[in-house]
Amino acid sequence: MMDDLIRLMKFSDLALGPDLQKALVAVGYHTPTPIQEQCIPKVLAGRDLLGCAQTGTGKTAAFTLPIVELMLRNPRPAGERAIRALVLTPTRELAIQIEENLTEYTRYVPITHAVIYGGVKQQKQVRAIDRGIDFLVATPGRLLDLVNQRLLDLTELEFFVLDEADRMLDMGFIHDVKRVLRIIPRKRQSLFFSATMPQNIVELSNEILTDPLQVQVTPASSTVDIIDQAVYFVSKKDKRKLLLHVLEDPEVESALVFSRTKHGANKIAKILADNRISAEAIHGNKSQNHRQRVLQSFKDRKTRVLVATDIAARGIDVEDLSHVINFDLPNVPETYVHRIGRTGRAGASGIALSFCDMEERPFLRDIKKLIDRDIPAVGEHPYVDDSRESASAASAPAASGRSGNSNGGGNRGGRNRGGGGGGNSNRGNRNRSRNRNRRSSGE
Repeated sequence: MMDDLIRLMKFSDLALGPDLQKALVAVGYHTPTPIQEQCIPKVLAGRDLLGCAQTGTGKTAAFTLPIVELMLRNPRPAGERAIRALVLTPTRELAIQIEENLTEYTRYVPITHAVIYGGVKQQKQVRAIDRGIDFLVATPGRLLDLVNQRLLDLTELEFFVLDEADRMLDMGFIHDVKRVLRIIPRKRQSLFFSATMPQNIVELSNEILTDPLQVQVTPASSTVDIIDQAVYFVSKKDKRKLLLHVLEDPEVESALVFSRTKHGANKIAKILADNRISAEAIHGNKSQNHRQRVLQSFKDRKTRVLVATDIAARGIDVEDLSHVINFDLPNVPETYVHRIGRTGRAGASGIALSFCDMEERPFLRDIKKLIDRDIPAVGEHPYVDDSRESASAASAPAASGRSGNSNGGGNRGGRNRGGGGGGNSNRGNRNRSRNRNRRSSGE
């Protein structure tokens, strides 16, 4: 029985054709993640699917691979140019990432694909559609715009995927999603993925799916267990000084810093650059070309710190990201789950640090309630907020043994060097294994 379990953990045991298997080997995927192992057979069986999974779990491959396989098993007639599959996703970055994955997976099969999103001229995207494509990845605004111009026909669609549904609703796309649902055929196979499952998401899934099978690889709204979390209590005026202090630690190899506003992201990036820390900002006011250039520079490790707003960060998939830093705590606790999921990708370890000022303490309480665990406080740093409330919170022990490390000592980057901190003494070994872990993810 143990040998059977081990064999099931290989992509070669999934019912994917030889050319798809060949592509997976070429990109270094050998072991499916839990969501891939659970989703691929269900999608191949033709069932609608409701998936609850955080980003970084490998869900892109979990839905694209079986859809491509089903297309190959049932090829369309020669000369037919109708779009067969649509993935709807909230941001340009995530749409581009999914299409890049498709390029890798379809390198040996005759499946064509394209990506469309706003913020750039439409001519190139329209030409790709006119050539005829099987698989389209799109953001809602540009998709509906091209449909309204009668440049895009979805009447023959066979497969529909709504990805990052909770973020789609957070960004106000609910009405666009419902307009898309009115355009596409009722008879289709639909897949629905969300990192969290609040009631409004459940209601939307009921509109999209028919008798769906459910896959949940982590509890709804839970944080990734292997991410070490810590909070710094600090006054708002000292946050920038604290960020510079944290970044003095060379073990903060790469950091994604979250700002609540676009203006704030620009100011943080400028302060870091003025202090000779390579940093760039990414948000919705930046052009698409700028965003792609900045993101690639960050992926290539030419830029150490990327400062982002929540919307711009959606779809950022950076291998071996060591730290996520919440410069501003989010007022929606589910957003915290999304943010820290940028590190700890696909089973790798990671560190999430949060700066909390007096006004943000209610947000912190909501986050702790959502994730059902304490977040240890860093009790010794140069900018500790000396109010009675923060001192008490900083010195309080973890509520249970579920919070990873409750030491909360004074290490700048949250790592443990024998004197406390939010890290783990095995961090070095786990960091070195990130790349190996991630390459099996298929995300």
